[in-house]
Amino acid sequence: MIFVLRIKTFLMDTLQPLSYYHIFNHAIGNENLFREDENYRFFLQKYDLYIYQVAETLAYCLMPNHFHFLIKIKSEGQLVAAFPKFKTLEKLIEANCISKQFSNFFSSYTLSFNKKYNRMGSLFLKNFKRQQVEKDSYFSKIIHYIHSNPVHHGFVHSVDEWK
Repeated sequence: MIFVLRIKTFLMDTLQPLSYYHIFNHAIGNENLFREDENYRFFLQKYDLYIYQVAETLAYCLMPNHFHFLIKIKSEGQLVAAFPKFKTLEKLIEANCISKQFSNFFSSYTLSFNKKYNRMGSLFLKNFKRQQVEKDSYFSKIIHYIHSNPVHHGFVHSVDEWK
């Protein structure tokens, strides 16, 4: 019984194929993740490098101190093809491969950011946040939320003003 509960908890914490997730995180303290336009471009390059293998991006918004993504995890076949050494979805999930792609992405960006700005230590809050999107009504709301977030935080007055 305990073993079954542990497996269920583990599976609930892992990103599952063909599932939709709202992924978000924030810079530590008063830091900014992006200090200049080039940082946004570089962040998205790193995102493509690490996340394209595991997920499709449906919506996103990058703001100076935090970001939001709405993603759909790729299918079992696409994931196994992207990571052939695991051979099966079960082994891929057991290795927590999808979440590790996100971790590698954040680490890679942080290392480059730290080098460029002569800083040390973490840039992001520990462990990125994720909410599974299971209902159509929430799906619509989260797309609106992501795109209107710069207005909500006072970066602009209208959604149209945000890059």
